[in-house]
Amino acid sequence: MSFPFVCRRGQALPAGGPAAGNSQIFGPGRAGPPVGSFGRLSWNKAKARVKKAVERIAQELLDLYARRSLTKGFAFSPRDQLFKEFEAGFPYEETPDQLRAIEEVLSDMEAEKPMDRLVCGDVGYGKTEVALRAAFKTAMDGKQVAFLVPTTVLAEQHYQTMVRRFDGYPLDVRILSRFKSPKEQKQILADLAAGKVDVVVGTHRLLQKDLQFRDLGLIIVDEEQRFGVTHKERLKTLRTQVDSLTLTATPIPRTLHLSLSGIRDLSTIETPPEERQSIRTYIVRFEEDKIVEAVQRELQRGGQVFFVHNRVHNIEAMAFYLRKILPQARIGVAHGQLPAHELERVMRQFVHRELDLLVCTTIIESGLDIPSANTIIINQADRLGLAQMYQLRGRVGRSRERAYAYLLISGESTLTRDAQKRLKVLMDFSELGAGFKIALHDLQIRGGGNLLGTSQSGHIAAVGYEFYIEMLEQAINGLKGERIEAEWEPEVRIRAAALIPEAYIPATGQRLSVYKRLGSTPDEDRLMEIAGELKDRFGPIPPELDNLLKIISLKIKMKPLGVQRLELLEREMALIFSPQGDWNLDRLIELVRREPRTYQFKGEGKLLVALGEKPDLLEAAGQFLTRLRILID
Repeated sequence: MSFPFVCRRGQALPAGGPAAGNSQIFGPGRAGPPVGSFGRLSWNKAKARVKKAVERIAQELLDLYARRSLTKGFAFSPRDQLFKEFEAGFPYEETPDQLRAIEEVLSDMEAEKPMDRLVCGDVGYGKTEVALRAAFKTAMDGKQVAFLVPTTVLAEQHYQTMVRRFDGYPLDVRILSRFKSPKEQKQILADLAAGKVDVVVGTHRLLQKDLQFRDLGLIIVDEEQRFGVTHKERLKTLRTQVDSLTLTATPIPRTLHLSLSGIRDLSTIETPPEERQSIRTYIVRFEEDKIVEAVQRELQRGGQVFFVHNRVHNIEAMAFYLRKILPQARIGVAHGQLPAHELERVMRQFVHRELDLLVCTTIIESGLDIPSANTIIINQADRLGLAQMYQLRGRVGRSRERAYAYLLISGESTLTRDAQKRLKVLMDFSELGAGFKIALHDLQIRGGGNLLGTSQSGHIAAVGYEFYIEMLEQAINGLKGERIEAEWEPEVRIRAAALIPEAYIPATGQRLSVYKRLGSTPDEDRLMEIAGELKDRFGPIPPELDNLLKIISLKIKMKPLGVQRLELLEREMALIFSPQGDWNLDRLIELVRREPRTYQFKGEGKLLVALGEKPDLLEAAGQFLTRLRILID
């Protein structure tokens, strides 16, 4: 439901669409999508612009689907005893969601149509193992695998994991990254072209045109949205030819799953690994004794610590300071500007537990899995984005041990409002599987977003997240040839202010939250509950809010009657019925014949109702709609 607001001359109020609950999650730094001086014109322009964009995205998805449907892929062999032995080598108990995702991926691979599956799951929920089983099946059937990751450090980790998991099987696994010398890279390229390499893991280097596979069968992409436009275009071409598996921690709304059915297949992993504990998160000021206490606690239980300092120019100075206050700790430094051999050496030392504390930039953000590291200290946490902080926090707590995250800030007085919101959300959502909620809050604070590998933050900001998803669903369903029911929302026009006054609820966040709840009110009982709650919390209902509540009540009554618009004038009101609405023409004609002085038709679908002297317009409209409901029923 969207709220109907009207504009009095000289005063701009939301009108009909954006702030009114069409969308529950708004764009960056706003109380809601932007509204022009008289609201509706600006809203309609934004909606038209975004509609074009979502239709283009939907068309791209369907074009890709059509090309895949016409292409005959390779049908991999059914699972045999060797594959079952490989599965048994997994040292953990698979979660139900993980098993389902594995089954869906392998079933896709056994079909002739090229696979294009997206596996969506929170950090540390076992997406990598799903990919490894697909890679094993591909390589054992004589095809090659390309495993594409966004960072060199993550490439190294996935390489080590694959070497460990594929140990004992006749598979050649290589890594192609800047850690390798030009001579080594040249040799790997030659071996790939000759078919000597079964699995290669690397960064965007794998997408360059000089790289040729002898017989590529599967491409695995970790966090596709972190790659550039050129790389995505290359991926798009590859997807129509070979099986494709994408791993992401970015949540895809459930409703969108249905629309994408048959276009891009989705698997979700929502159950956490057994015995995994939530991460205890603290916001503390940068103080020496607190840092020392946090590090010593971790070292005393035999663990390791990440210290994130995202400033390369003075990271060595920070490492010097930490060595001074923690003389017993073995400390290393890692960041993206280090020479490749030096970065590799430091990361290997940390993985092999030759270092106790790693001072690093956000280079560790993506997918790094070091079970012995269970404390992370993030310096100047208020300068990082919400999703980034969540990913960093996910680097710890990947074993049975309780993990701790310390977010260091210089002082509350220096924090921006957005930084305060980000830190609060991270504190509020510390439970397992909170990634979905955090991503939605990130959209609210930042308005950013990559969905299905396409950047859409500007469009989301224009109309709000949920309305954007709704438009995308409609565009996809329309192009699929499915019948789309034309959506319509009741609208009330009255010359009166209808809003929540700032003086009544001063906090913008609280006021927005109430608008959101009112916008999704399903019936009048729930509306009365919310009104009672507001009265208890904030005091007597002011006239403007009372008007708003009455208008929402009218809209709840209007929809089942098929009334699209209600215009309230001084002594009469006009009801305009929707062509898509469920309204009873015969009963309305009977009403007009019986009381012609009170009721009359003005053109098709418009009923005029005469009112008495100086009526309370909203009250009178409510009483009439109730009477009309009884008459029609």
